[in-house]
Amino acid sequence: MMKVYLKQLFQAEQFDGTKQSADHLGLFKYRGGWYLETLEGSMLVSNGYWIATGVNGEHWAISDDVFKKTYAELPVIPKNVTCSIKQYKEWNCDLGIVFDDACSGNIWKAGVGEWILEHSDVFARAWLDGYVVE
Repeated sequence: MMKVYLKQLFQAEQFDGTKQSADHLGLFKYRGGWYLETLEGSMLVSNGYWIATGVNGEHWAISDDVFKKTYAELPVIPKNVTCSIKQYKEWNCDLGIVFDDACSGNIWKAGVGEWILEHSDVFARAWLDGYVVE
């Protein structure tokens, strides 16, 4: 199961068709299909659909082809780098501070600062546009 974070507007996780995935995503079984409760009512969800969760906890489903056309170009970054993005954003830091900390070795997780500097364009895109966790 892959998790994607998009500009902090919503997060999306892909349904892989298993009961475990359905339980995790809050889907329910009805007449042989998996359904998601949305603001507009129940929606049939197929294997491969993405379940999006908005900032207010609302859910909606996005078909895989629409999701890929819309969001597939997001950069892929390592999980330990995502922790830095989340923390710096919680601290209301800007991108310049992150790069400054990476250059000075002030990033607390081993290897993260080096990764940021070696992949600065990818990191900047992830910071600004959202990302997919490796």
